[in-house]
Amino acid sequence: MNRPRLFLVTPPRFDVADLAEKLRQAFSGGDIACVLIYMPEASTKEIQAAAEVLVPVIQEGGAAAIVYRDTQAAGRSGADGVHVDSSLDDLKLAVESFRPDRIVGTGGTKLKHEAMEWAETGVDYMFFGVINLPEKEGAHDKTITLASWWAELFETQCVALAGSSMDALGDVAATGADFIAVKDLVWQSDKDVSSVVAKANDILEAYPFPEPE
Repeated sequence: MNRPRLFLVTPPRFDVADLAEKLRQAFSGGDIACVLIYMPEASTKEIQAAAEVLVPVIQEGGAAAIVYRDTQAAGRSGADGVHVDSSLDDLKLAVESFRPDRIVGTGGTKLKHEAMEWAETGVDYMFFGVINLPEKEGAHDKTITLASWWAELFETQCVALAGSSMDALGDVAATGADFIAVKDLVWQSDKDVSSVVAKANDILEAYPFPEPE
Protein backbone atom coordinates (compact mmCIF):
# COMPACT_ATOMS: atom_id res chain seq x y z
CA MET A 1 0.00 0.00 0.00
CA ASN A 2 1.78 3.10 -1.27
CA ARG A 3 0.46 5.63 1.25
CA PRO A 4 0.43 6.14 5.03
CA ARG A 5 -1.29 3.44 7.08
CA LEU A 6 -3.08 3.59 10.42
CA PHE A 7 -1.33 2.68 13.65
CA LEU A 8 -3.84 2.39 16.51
CA VAL A 9 -2.82 3.03 20.11
CA THR A 10 -5.16 1.55 22.72
CA PRO A 11 -6.42 3.65 25.63
CA PRO A 12 -4.16 3.32 28.72
CA ARG A 13 -7.00 1.67 30.67
CA PHE A 14 -9.77 -0.46 29.19
CA ASP A 15 -12.09 -3.40 29.65
CA VAL A 16 -10.48 -6.21 27.65
CA ALA A 17 -13.70 -7.74 26.27
CA ASP A 18 -15.04 -4.31 25.30
CA LEU A 19 -11.83 -3.34 23.54
CA ALA A 20 -11.67 -6.67 21.70
CA GLU A 21 -15.13 -5.98 20.28
CA LYS A 22 -14.19 -2.41 19.35
CA LEU A 23 -11.10 -3.71 17.57
CA ARG A 24 -13.23 -6.11 15.53
CA GLN A 25 -15.41 -3.16 14.54
CA ALA A 26 -12.33 -1.10 13.69
CA PHE A 27 -11.00 -3.76 11.33
CA SER A 28 -14.34 -3.92 9.56
CA GLY A 29 -13.81 -0.25 8.67
CA GLY A 30 -10.66 -0.81 6.61
CA ASP A 31 -6.89 -1.03 6.66
CA ILE A 32 -5.00 -0.93 9.97
CA ALA A 33 -1.28 -1.73 9.98
CA CYS A 34 -0.51 -2.01 13.70
CA VAL A 35 -2.15 -1.89 17.10
CA LEU A 36 -0.05 -0.86 20.10
CA ILE A 37 -1.35 -2.43 23.32
CA TYR A 38 -0.57 0.51 25.58
CA MET A 39 -0.93 -0.27 29.31
CA PRO A 40 1.72 1.89 31.00
CA GLU A 41 0.45 1.41 34.55
CA ALA A 42 -0.26 -2.33 34.37
CA SER A 43 1.82 -5.24 35.66
CA THR A 44 3.36 -7.87 33.41
CA LYS A 45 0.63 -10.29 34.49
CA GLU A 46 -2.13 -7.81 33.58
CA ILE A 47 -0.54 -6.92 30.25
CA GLN A 48 -0.04 -10.56 29.34
CA ALA A 49 -3.66 -11.43 30.23
CA ALA A 50 -4.96 -8.59 28.07
CA ALA A 51 -2.58 -9.37 25.22
CA GLU A 52 -3.59 -13.04 25.15
CA VAL A 53 -7.12 -11.87 24.31
CA LEU A 54 -6.28 -8.93 22.04
CA VAL A 55 -3.33 -10.30 20.03
CA PRO A 56 -5.42 -12.94 18.15
CA VAL A 57 -8.09 -10.31 17.35
CA ILE A 58 -5.44 -7.93 16.01
CA GLN A 59 -3.68 -10.62 13.98
CA GLU A 60 -6.96 -11.92 12.55
CA GLY A 61 -7.63 -8.35 11.43
CA GLY A 62 -4.40 -8.42 9.45
CA ALA A 63 -2.43 -6.06 11.69
CA ALA A 64 0.70 -6.40 13.78
CA ALA A 65 0.14 -6.57 17.55
CA ILE A 66 2.77 -4.57 19.45
CA VAL A 67 3.07 -4.55 23.25
CA TYR A 68 4.24 -1.38 24.99
CA ARG A 69 7.54 -1.79 26.88
CA ASP A 70 6.94 -5.26 28.36
CA THR A 71 9.13 -7.73 26.45
CA GLN A 72 8.09 -10.63 28.68
CA ALA A 73 4.36 -10.10 28.08
CA ALA A 74 5.02 -9.56 24.37
CA GLY A 75 6.96 -12.80 24.07
CA ARG A 76 4.54 -14.94 26.04
CA SER A 77 1.38 -13.63 24.38
CA GLY A 78 2.52 -14.29 20.83
CA ALA A 79 2.56 -10.60 19.95
CA ASP A 80 4.31 -9.52 16.78
CA GLY A 81 6.63 -7.17 18.60
CA VAL A 82 7.37 -4.68 21.33
CA HIS A 83 7.67 -0.90 21.64
CA VAL A 84 10.52 0.09 23.97
CA ASP A 85 11.13 3.74 24.87
CA SER A 86 12.34 3.43 28.48
CA SER A 87 16.09 3.68 27.79
CA LEU A 88 18.68 3.04 25.11
CA ASP A 89 20.00 0.03 27.04
CA ASP A 90 16.50 -1.49 27.28
CA LEU A 91 16.04 -0.91 23.57
CA LYS A 92 19.33 -2.64 22.71
CA LEU A 93 18.28 -5.67 24.78
CA ALA A 94 14.91 -5.81 23.01
CA VAL A 95 16.52 -5.63 19.58
CA GLU A 96 18.92 -8.41 20.55
CA SER A 97 16.05 -10.61 21.80
CA PHE A 98 13.33 -9.90 19.24
CA ARG A 99 14.93 -8.97 15.93
CA PRO A 100 14.76 -10.07 13.19
CA ASP A 101 11.82 -12.41 13.85
CA ARG A 102 9.69 -9.84 15.61
CA ILE A 103 9.15 -6.10 15.42
CA VAL A 104 10.91 -3.65 17.72
CA GLY A 105 9.86 0.00 17.69
CA THR A 106 10.87 3.00 19.74
CA GLY A 107 10.19 6.70 20.17
CA GLY A 108 9.89 9.49 22.67
CA THR A 109 13.34 10.91 21.98
CA LYS A 110 13.58 14.66 22.51
CA LEU A 111 16.51 15.49 20.24
CA LYS A 112 17.40 14.65 16.65
CA HIS A 113 20.76 13.09 17.54
CA GLU A 114 19.01 10.86 20.11
CA ALA A 115 16.55 9.65 17.47
CA MET A 116 19.42 8.78 15.15
CA GLU A 117 21.31 6.99 17.94
CA TRP A 118 18.28 4.94 18.92
CA ALA A 119 17.51 4.05 15.30
CA GLU A 120 21.07 2.76 14.88
CA THR A 121 20.17 -0.16 17.19
CA GLY A 122 18.28 -1.68 14.25
CA VAL A 123 14.69 -0.86 15.20
CA ASP A 124 11.84 -1.25 12.73
CA TYR A 125 10.28 2.17 13.34
CA MET A 126 10.71 5.52 15.11
CA PHE A 127 7.61 6.93 16.81
CA PHE A 128 7.26 10.72 16.95
CA GLY A 129 4.78 12.21 19.41
CA VAL A 130 4.25 11.85 23.16
CA ILE A 131 1.85 8.98 23.88
CA ASN A 132 1.19 9.78 27.52
CA LEU A 133 0.01 13.39 27.19
CA PRO A 134 -3.66 14.40 26.80
CA GLU A 135 -4.42 14.81 23.13
CA LYS A 136 -5.23 18.07 21.42
CA GLU A 137 -7.21 18.30 18.18
CA GLY A 138 -4.10 18.61 16.04
CA ALA A 139 -0.68 17.00 16.20
CA HIS A 140 2.03 18.79 18.17
CA ASP A 141 4.15 21.11 16.00
CA LYS A 142 7.31 19.26 17.09
CA THR A 143 5.79 15.95 15.96
CA ILE A 144 5.13 17.40 12.50
CA THR A 145 8.64 18.86 12.28
CA LEU A 146 10.44 15.71 13.41
CA ALA A 147 8.34 13.34 11.30
CA SER A 148 8.90 15.46 8.19
CA TRP A 149 12.66 15.54 8.84
CA TRP A 150 12.84 11.81 9.50
CA ALA A 151 10.66 10.72 6.56
CA GLU A 152 12.79 12.73 4.14
CA LEU A 153 16.22 11.58 5.31
CA PHE A 154 16.07 8.12 6.88
CA GLU A 155 15.14 4.60 5.80
CA THR A 156 13.88 3.43 9.20
CA GLN A 157 10.12 3.69 9.05
CA CYS A 158 8.39 6.59 10.73
CA VAL A 159 5.25 6.72 12.89
CA ALA A 160 3.72 10.14 13.61
CA LEU A 161 1.08 10.70 16.28
CA ALA A 162 -1.96 12.63 15.07
CA GLY A 163 -4.43 14.56 17.21
CA SER A 164 -8.02 13.85 18.18
CA SER A 165 -9.56 15.63 15.18
CA MET A 166 -10.19 13.97 11.83
CA ASP A 167 -9.67 17.37 10.17
CA ALA A 168 -6.02 17.41 11.27
CA LEU A 169 -5.18 13.93 10.00
CA GLY A 170 -4.02 15.24 6.65
CA ASP A 171 -1.44 17.53 8.30
CA VAL A 172 0.30 14.48 9.74
CA ALA A 173 -0.02 12.42 6.57
CA ALA A 174 1.63 15.27 4.65
CA THR A 175 4.86 14.70 6.61
CA GLY A 176 5.52 11.57 4.59
CA ALA A 177 5.36 9.34 7.68
CA ASP A 178 4.83 5.66 6.90
CA PHE A 179 2.26 5.26 9.67
CA ILE A 180 -0.18 7.66 11.31
CA ALA A 181 -0.84 6.86 14.97
CA VAL A 182 -4.29 7.62 16.40
CA LYS A 183 -5.75 7.27 19.90
CA ASP A 184 -8.74 9.34 20.98
CA LEU A 185 -9.76 9.91 17.36
CA VAL A 186 -10.97 6.31 17.34
CA TRP A 187 -11.76 5.44 20.95
CA GLN A 188 -13.36 8.71 22.07
CA SER A 189 -15.43 9.31 18.95
CA ASP A 190 -19.20 9.53 19.23
CA LYS A 191 -19.38 7.77 15.86
CA ASP A 192 -19.17 4.04 15.09
CA VAL A 193 -15.55 2.85 15.28
CA SER A 194 -15.69 1.21 11.85
CA SER A 195 -16.88 4.44 10.20
CA VAL A 196 -14.07 6.42 11.88
CA VAL A 197 -11.48 3.99 10.52
CA ALA A 198 -13.08 4.09 7.08
CA LYS A 199 -13.03 7.89 6.97
CA ALA A 200 -9.43 8.01 8.21
CA ASN A 201 -8.38 5.63 5.43
CA ASP A 202 -10.21 7.78 2.87
CA ILE A 203 -8.18 10.79 4.02
CA LEU A 204 -4.89 8.87 3.90
CA GLU A 205 -5.61 7.78 0.31
CA ALA A 206 -5.07 11.42 -0.69
CA TYR A 207 -1.43 11.29 0.47
CA PRO A 208 0.34 8.74 -1.74
CA PHE A 209 4.09 8.38 -1.39
CA PRO A 210 6.13 9.68 -4.32
CA GLU A 211 7.20 7.02 -6.77
CA PRO A 212 10.94 6.18 -6.55
CA GLU A 213 12.97 7.68 -9.36
